[in-house]
Amino acid sequence: MDYGSLHLRIEEILKSKGISKNQLCRTLDIPRANLNRYCRDEFQRLDAGMLCKLCCYLEVDINDLIEYRRPENLPQLK
Repeated sequence: MDYGSLHLRIEEILKSKGISKNQLCRTLDIPRANLNRYCRDEFQRLDAGMLCKLCCYLEVDINDLIEYRRPENLPQLK
């Protein structure tokens, strides 16, 4: 059953703030491959420490960073 997905708005935020992925990775000591997976929404789990680093560095709230995308045919769960 499709319950939707999460989208990380990292690339959009970086672009709006004029920050490069390389700069972000260097400053936060994040492997570029990991950041790219987050940017492509290719993750199964999110690391709380990583999310805190991103929110702090990018000066955003968690709800600015993560977007929930509902499935087209939302199942009736009740």
